[in-house]
Amino acid sequence: MKEGLAGKVAKVFMNSKLTVLLMIVFMVVGVYSSFLIPREEEPQIDVPMADIFVGYPGASPTEVESRVIKPLEQLISNIKGVEYVYSTSMKEQGMVIVQFYVGEDIERSFVKLYNEINKHMDQMPKV
Repeated sequence: MKEGLAGKVAKVFMNSKLTVLLMIVFMVVGVYSSFLIPREEEPQIDVPMADIFVGYPGASPTEVESRVIKPLEQLISNIKGVEYVYSTSMKEQGMVIVQFYVGEDIERSFVKLYNEINKHMDQMPKV
């Protein structure tokens, strides 16, 4: 059977004493380069987030979700710069977690959030 190019190259490396030396050199270079790569154990990434707690005395979790949390989620998700909106509903209370894009100014994000919620307070149920 005739050998192809890959077979010939493999045969040269298998029969060469230089192969072991090359492997050792590559391993040393790899270990050395791993020490050169800058890294942090705990990189400092600022992700602007806000937690909104809502009380609704006497309401069931389903009622809190449908009358307060869902409308609040829709309202907040329309704010420019909001990446994610998470929420949970419990008996007589709910919580909405707003995550803004990394790099957004946290002060401006909070002001936008505050203004948007206050602008639509008339749509929230009265306690």
